[in-house]
Parts: sequence; structure tokens; C-alpha cells
Amino acid sequence: MKTQILTTCGYRIAMLVSLLIIYPTYAVSNDNHLFFSASYSLQDKQQKGIIKLSGTVKDAQGVLGGVIVSVGNKTVGTDLDGKYTIDVSIGDRITFSMLGYKERSMVYSSSMGSVLNIELLEDTTTLDEIVVNTGYYTVKDRERTGSIARVTAKDIEFQPVVNPLQALQGRMAGVSITQNTGVAGGGFDIQIRGRNSLRRDGNTPLYIIDGVPFTEDSSRLLAGGILPLGESNPLNSINPNDIESIEILKDADATAIYGSRGANGVVLVTTKTGKSGKTKLTINSSTAFSSVAKFLNLLDTSQYLSIREQAFKNDNITTYPDNAYDLNGTWDKNRYTNWQKELIGGTAKAQTLQASLSGGNKHTQFMLSGNHNEETTVFPGDFAYKRNTLSFFVNHKNQDEKLRLKFSVNYNTQKNNLMTLDLTSTSRNLAPNAPNLFQEDGSLNWQDNTFENPLAQLNSLYQSSSKGLSSNLNLEYAFDDLLSFKINTGYSDSRVQQYNIALHTRFNPSYGYGPEKTSVQYATSNSNSWIIEPQLNGFLKIGRHQFNYILGSTFQENTFTSLGLYALGFTSNSFVHNLKSASTVDVSSQINSTYRYSAIFARLNYNFSDKYYLNLTARRDGSSRFGENYKFGNFGAIGFAWILSEEPWLNNLSWLSLLKLRSSYGVTGSDNIGDYAYLDTYTLSRAKYDNVIGLYPSRLYNPNFSWEKTKKLEIALEFNLFDNRLNSTIAWYNNRSSNQLVGTPLPGTTGFSSIQSNLNAVVENKGVEVTFNTQNIKQKKWSWTTDFNLTIPKNKLISFPNLEGSTYSNQYIIGQPINIIKLYQYTGIDPKTGIYTFKDFNNDGNLSAIDDKKIIESFFPKLFGGLTNTINYKNLSVSFLFQFVKQRNYNHLYFFNRPGALNNTAVDYYDNSWNQYAPVADYQILTTNNPDVIKAYSDYKTSDQVVSDASYIRLKNINISYTLPAQSLNGIHAMVYFQAQNIWTLTRYKGYDPEFTTTGFLPPLRTFAFGINLTF
Repeated sequence: MKTQILTTCGYRIAMLVSLLIIYPTYAVSNDNHLFFSASYSLQDKQQKGIIKLSGTVKDAQGVLGGVIVSVGNKTVGTDLDGKYTIDVSIGDRITFSMLGYKERSMVYSSSMGSVLNIELLEDTTTLDEIVVNTGYYTVKDRERTGSIARVTAKDIEFQPVVNPLQALQGRMAGVSITQNTGVAGGGFDIQIRGRNSLRRDGNTPLYIIDGVPFTEDSSRLLAGGILPLGESNPLNSINPNDIESIEILKDADATAIYGSRGANGVVLVTTKTGKSGKTKLTINSSTAFSSVAKFLNLLDTSQYLSIREQAFKNDNITTYPDNAYDLNGTWDKNRYTNWQKELIGGTAKAQTLQASLSGGNKHTQFMLSGNHNEETTVFPGDFAYKRNTLSFFVNHKNQDEKLRLKFSVNYNTQKNNLMTLDLTSTSRNLAPNAPNLFQEDGSLNWQDNTFENPLAQLNSLYQSSSKGLSSNLNLEYAFDDLLSFKINTGYSDSRVQQYNIALHTRFNPSYGYGPEKTSVQYATSNSNSWIIEPQLNGFLKIGRHQFNYILGSTFQENTFTSLGLYALGFTSNSFVHNLKSASTVDVSSQINSTYRYSAIFARLNYNFSDKYYLNLTARRDGSSRFGENYKFGNFGAIGFAWILSEEPWLNNLSWLSLLKLRSSYGVTGSDNIGDYAYLDTYTLSRAKYDNVIGLYPSRLYNPNFSWEKTKKLEIALEFNLFDNRLNSTIAWYNNRSSNQLVGTPLPGTTGFSSIQSNLNAVVENKGVEVTFNTQNIKQKKWSWTTDFNLTIPKNKLISFPNLEGSTYSNQYIIGQPINIIKLYQYTGIDPKTGIYTFKDFNNDGNLSAIDDKKIIESFFPKLFGGLTNTINYKNLSVSFLFQFVKQRNYNHLYFFNRPGALNNTAVDYYDNSWNQYAPVADYQILTTNNPDVIKAYSDYKTSDQVVSDASYIRLKNINISYTLPAQSLNGIHAMVYFQAQNIWTLTRYKGYDPEFTTTGFLPPLRTFAFGINLTF
């Protein structure tokens, strides 16, 4: 019988493999699109001895909905009444499983009849039943061979966050997430097990939402003054309340099936779907208030004026110059304004309203969800970020459950209305006795042309609007256990419009400017992508041997177009959105690019006796970003897991629930270098000669430009003790990235500074990850769980050929992390001159950045992690998260302009600066114009004095919710909740925020939110 099955399925595989392996070069060529079609017919076999088994599943309290009933690779779930129906044959093993209950399994025999009622017993052995998503397949947590971190909806929903990455901070081992700005709509820096690439933009993980790679162009080219690096984030377009889970794939075993796209890790987002049962309407509404958590300790007016006066005195200036407005009587010397509170001290208000409709039966489930989010800023003025999302999800399986369909679509709009320049730097540098912002008539105050009013920036606007559509269709047909055919398709489209509007009213009215000085930068970009992934998969069990396989291919195409315009001179500011009304319009940029990608991949999983697991993964990728010599790359991994607790010499230990050893090794890659990087390219010159626009060469041809590769090794031990009351994982990893995709420097005589090529530099990331989960109390009314994670990472440049002779010699050092900075060594203050001094390492009498910056500082964290506690008592739930990081960073002194000049500074300088009467001080002599002192201050800001400990322990999140008794609301399920983010920080750091590393931008905000959730 087995031989007959194998023969039949071999024929079927031969027919379908032709759909999967069809000259992948077509998909990555520059001139060909790939279209394929095939038709086939298969003779359905008459299956005999199949019985439709039904019954009810319950526990001690009553019926259980949502129990998984499985026979082979067929699964169904019980409905709200605990009922199920499934096809079985004599000899089939039937398994009943549900999180929190002991699994029951039995072999079906004819004596059982067609009705089988089951009672499940509660159990704490929940980890055996947790199903983890790996993208192309799912696996039980007990059986996985790879490293996957997982966060579910309970940790994401109802959080006062715009981007779900904010809710992940501190919750995952090996995953470091830093928020780049406190302005809504900004970007995030996410590092999964460190930085692999020498290029900052080469470390971005792959985002996949419901099986579709998210390819939205996340840059906001005109937003560099208000959003750091002009970056957004793809997950800004997702409503956090729509997310069921987020899995982070980290090691080779988990990421190799994504080949060249998985080198930096994979972020898998799974959205919610409906559940069988009566149709439910859920409404969630919340209001949040956010503000800057901490201001810098600055000089007040008396302290400031004292420093200014001392600076002039040190320069032997007794009569204050005309431009010393703060001292010469032009400005009120008794006036004080806390400019931090004035310019960034507002309260940002966020309102969220969501409604979802879900339901279905055992064959079809659906969910329709809509969300509106609006958030203002802490800056003066009427600025706001708005997002609307509309999502639809449906799951369907036919009567015999052979045909399965999953469909999802998400449409979103985003609008961001901001000023073009973040006022954070201005708020800390403005003199405390600077004039009022407004005159008595309400107009901006320029104080007789002596004051650059910061609110003039309100007349320079950044406006962004985007529309995005993402859809996914997953269709699967199971011929039998041994063979299923699945096709995953997706389409995404993103359209972004940006305006950078500089109104003439930003200038001092005394200049007499009108709308002819109004200018507009305009940029529009469209990106769309499609993906098709046909797959074969199946399951075979022979005795104690069990095999699962996947064979598939990927065909993907992304296109991107953008246009940039610059317009100057309008008859009226009312016409700024109509560039035709400008007197001058210039095309500043235009881009059209296409990226094609194809792959063949395979996975074979072998399970022997439910104790030994072997997982083999292979993928061959083709990319249009490389030349003909290296258009294709091969990647793969091997993963192994051994359930030691199933061995006879351990399985009698009552206190040991699970002991598993797992390991993986493999190679992943990256083509994240941009389109056409290997080609000779030419760029249009904006300058004209004889009224003709010319071309200039911008890139050199390199047919040997190839894949960046990362080799990943991991060894991990997992153990669960005392009936799974204590669960832990200890993992060690070592990743080495080579073939770095960077620009190799060229002599200036070539006319090019560099050529895109593979640099034979090797970057190593290794570390230890520890996670703990404990169930401290588990009673009928009380429960208390604790989750802890700790990561100790190390990053190091292993090799770099001819580093000393390259232009990178001042940026990297072999044996050090790749994010180091080189600094001068501060040696104190010269007792004679009162000026900072620094060590002259080569003793040549000159301070040189090349020869004398020998102090190495790394901003790579020494360790990071989080501690979460969740306590439930009856209908009340309380959870709180502590996040901790040990690191070094620029301190507060780095952010200030020179003390003694017409700008405020840190209170540290007050009564602590050198002068002839106070020769013992921490800071050098004050000055207004002494060039030696000014030069020394510039060197000071690139010395080891501006870097210090930035470690912290932070109460990152608090969540308190109360569910009202259903009988009190006529069956309506109601929950009220309170959320808080970035509540309290224990640190010696004196800056705004020790997490925050972006100079001159608003730090992450402290947020308090209140909400209610109703289900009808």
C-alpha cells in the first residue's frame, strides 16, 4: 500500500514540480517578465473506510471551544459549543489539544463508532502546544530547531503606541529596538543579533506581513529636519490592534529559507482572523497624553548672565558690543523663559477608535476591521499625524477540508503635518532672557531685528500623505497527507506625496519679502510589488519515522518611481500646492527602477520517535541587482534538536518537564544594495552648457559584484521544570558576515571616489541569550507569571584587508565593534592658560585627528533585556515591564554650543569654569572670541569627556485592565484599561533619554492612556 501511495504521489509531484522550477533567470532579467500557466488533471481515487466522526469536547467546567482536533495533517477546531466533525479511518491517530490542557491522543477503532466525546484535563504543560509561525510553515514550540522570539496580541493590543515595534522593546532576547524620535510617524533602529553590515542601511530586517514581503519605500526624502535621516518605518501603516502575533526569526535554521533576504533576521507579522461562532462586534476607544519625560538642567537668567559677563571679562572687553543683546540692555536682563517648556513642553494628544466585526462557522471565518488614529505633537502649532486603516480577513475550507483559502487585504492612509525643523536644539540653546515670542497684537516678535523668533519655523511646513494597499491570497489543496499544493500570492502598492513648504512669512518682516520668496520642494513616489510562491508540501509517517517537506519557488518584482520638483516665487501663498503658479519650477530628481527576484527553496524535516529532529533547508536566489557572473547565490542551513527528557534515563524525573538541546548552522545572504549598483550609470546634470543639459558618469561597471553572506551558528539548551512552572532557554550564537557590499575607494585620478564591490571584510556578532518564564501562582482566582530576557552581545571587526591604507582607517579598527568612534584623550586644563589640553600621541606638537584620536568608544550595548510581570485576580489584570540596558553614549555636554557665547548651556558650567581667581575647575576659561579657546572647545567635543555611561533601568510599560461582569451589562463584554509608556527611568545619564542616540531631535515621550473595549 505504501509503495502504491509513493508511486502515485511521485507522478503528482512530477506534474507539479514543473510549476515550481521554471528557469528562474527569467524572473531576474532586465527585459523579461515571467508568466506561467499549466493545466493538469488527476484521477481522484475512491477512498474507502472513511468515517465522519463527531462529538463534543469539554473540561470540568463545561464545553470547550477552540480545541484543535487533528488526524494526520488534517485539523479542525471545536465551535463555541465544543462540537467537532472530522473524517477518520480505522488505525488513524486522533489528537485533541488546547493551550492549558493535557493533550489526549488515541487510535481510532471500529468499536468507537461515529461519536466520540472527550474531556480534557487542565495542565500547565502549555509549551508543547504553542504553535510558532516561521513564515513558510508552522511548528510546535517543542519541536522547533530554530531560534524564534514571539510576542502575541496580549502584549501588543491596547498599547498606547503608533508602531507595534514600540510594544516589542525589552520583550525579546537578541532584539534591540531604538525609537529614533518622539514625533509620530518616525523610524526605528532594529537590530536582530547585532549589526552584520558595514553600511547602516544594510542592517534592515525583512518585514513580512501575512506572507507578503513589505516593500514600501519607507523614506521621507524631504523630512530630514523633523524626522531623523528622513526615515519612516513600514510597520507605521499597520494598526497594532489588528496583529495576532509577531515572530522574530534569528538563527540560520529559521532564516535560511528566506535566503538572501534573511541575513539580518525576519520580522513576521500575523494579523488577526475571525473565529467560528456567533458574529461579534468589538469597539475599542482610547485617549492618550504624551509629553517629554525629562528636560535638561540649564542655566537660569542670573547664572547665564554671570557666565556671559565672565567671558567678556576674560577677553578684556569692558564695553559690550552691539550684538551682545542679552547684556547691552537690548533685551530685558531680568526676564526668564524656560524655552524647553515653551518649545517642546506641550502635551501631545492621541485618539484611537477601532471597530471590528468577526465571526463565522467551522468552514468559514471572517474579520472586518477599521481604525482611526490621530496624534498631535508637543511643539507649538497645529500639527498632527493621522492614520486610517481598513482590513478584511477571511479563512475558508471546504466540506472535506481538502481545499483551504486565506485572504487578507489592508488599506491604509497616513497624513503627517509638521514643521520642517525640530525645535529641540533651539529649546536648549536659546538664551534664557531672550524676548517674548509674540507682540501685544499677537504677531511674532523680532525685537527690533535682534531676535530670530523660533516660531517662524511654524511657517516652514513638512506635509506628507500616503496611501498603501497590501493583499495576500493563500490557496492550498491537500490531495492526501503525502501531497498538498499551495500557492501564496501577494500584491502591495504604496503612493507617497511630500511637500516642504517654506513660506515667505518665515523671514523677518523688515526684509520686505513677499510670496516671491516662498519656495516649495515637492516629491512623489510610487512603489508596487507582486509575489507568487507556488509550493508543494506533505507529511509521511512510517513507524517511528516522520517526514515533512516543502518544495517551492518565489517570483517577485518591485517597481519604484519618484519625481522631485523645486518651485520658487508665488503670487500668493494660497497657491503653494499648485506648482504651476510658481515663477520657477525645476526638476530636481527623477527615478525609475525595477527589481526582480526569484528563488527555489526546499525544506525537509525528519522526526524520529518524537525525540530527534533534523531540519534541512536550502534556497537558490537570483537577483537583478547583480551582474551576469554572480546573479545567483546558494544558501542553506541545518538544524537539529534532541529532546533529552524523552530518553529513558531522564523521563522518570518528575520535576523535569522538558530538556531539549538544539543547534543550527547555515549561510544566509543579502542583496540589500539598491538597484543597478553593478552597472555603469549616468546622471543628468542640473547645470547647463550652451543651454543644453549634459550627463556625467555616476557609477562604474562591476560584473563581479556579488552577494553579501552571513554564516550563522547557534547552540541552545531549553528546559522546563516543575510541571512547566519554570521554563528557560539559554542560547549562544556566532554570526560572521563577509563579502561586505560597500564602496571600495579609488584614487582621485579615476574621477570616482569608489566603485561598488565586495570588500573582503568580516564582521562578527556573537553573544548569549537567556530567557526565563515562571508561573509563580496559578490558582482559579489568582495567577502571577514572570518573563525575563537577557542578551549579552559582542560585535567585532574580524578582518579588513589593507585597512590602514584605506579611507576607512579612521572609522574602523580590527578587533573592535564596527560602531566605534575615535576620540582625543583629555588630559586636563593648562594651569597657565586655562585651556583644555589633550594627549599628543605622536609628540609632533600638533593635535591631529589621524594621529592623535586614539581613545576608542563603542556605543554597542554591553547587555540588554527586560522583566515582565503579569498578575491576574478575578477580572483584574495588571502587568508591568522593566527594560534595562548597559551601554555608553554621548553625554549631555555633547549637545551644547560653546559656553560664553550667546546661547544657553548646561548648569554644570556655572561657577565651575577656570579663571585666574579659580584655577581649579572642571571646565576651561570662558571666552567670546579667543580662537585658541574656541579651538580647544571644538576638540573637547570630540574627546573622551563627552562620552559616559548611559546605562538605565526603565519602567517601560504598565497595563491595568478590568473586565466588567457580563451579567451586569446584559451580556456585553466590557473592559476598561489604563496604559502608560516610558514611565520612570533609573540612570546616571544627564541627557534627555539614555536610549535616545539621535542628536537634535525630540526624544521618545512619556505616555498615559485610558480606554474602553466593548464586545457585543
